[in-house]
Amino acid sequence: METVLRYGVIAAFIISTVVLIILVLRTLSFGKRSLNAVPRGNWKKGVFYAFGQGMMPWEKESAKNHLITYMGGFCYHFGIFAAFFYLFSLAIPFTCGKVVINILQVLMAAGAVCGLGLLLKRSLKQFMRSLSCPDDFIANLLVDLFIVLSFLNSSLINLKPILFSVSIVMLLYIPIGKIRHCFFFFYSRILFGHFFGRRGVFPRSQHQFKV
Repeated sequence: METVLRYGVIAAFIISTVVLIILVLRTLSFGKRSLNAVPRGNWKKGVFYAFGQGMMPWEKESAKNHLITYMGGFCYHFGIFAAFFYLFSLAIPFTCGKVVINILQVLMAAGAVCGLGLLLKRSLKQFMRSLSCPDDFIANLLVDLFIVLSFLNSSLINLKPILFSVSIVMLLYIPIGKIRHCFFFFYSRILFGHFFGRRGVFPRSQHQFKV
């Protein structure tokens, strides 16, 4: 059964990736908008800014005003990446050294705590609940469960059948739920950096005023 589930994880990952790529390609069906204005900057610098300085909290008003939440989300996503790396080490499989496993465990533990904390914040704050939909809670719970199971399996007991089962559900849910932002994030940041870099808005020069 464990072997079947392991192949199920690989199949679910392939299906999820293919569907996400199709979704991205579908956005191209709207056509390419003509940019008639003369370029005032370098789009490559804009893309570099989008993935570098533009990710810093002082560059984002919402993050700057909610640093604890920003740091929580930062740790949460590192925990997710660590859990995915650990999952693939089991599904492919390949061996991770003890030092690597220990690092992954620290990241997964921190990610689980932050993920559950963010879920609790969304649940307790009325204005956040009013802006939330069922998908917000389902996505968070699925990912939190995935991280927790990955951590437990790596440190305490053998939970591979459960971990693989939850992973399959999560992977198949990614293209139809909000978790797909993990894929579209990179796509949207490239478009963001390309457009505003070309316009000379980003990166800011020393002659530009900060808002």
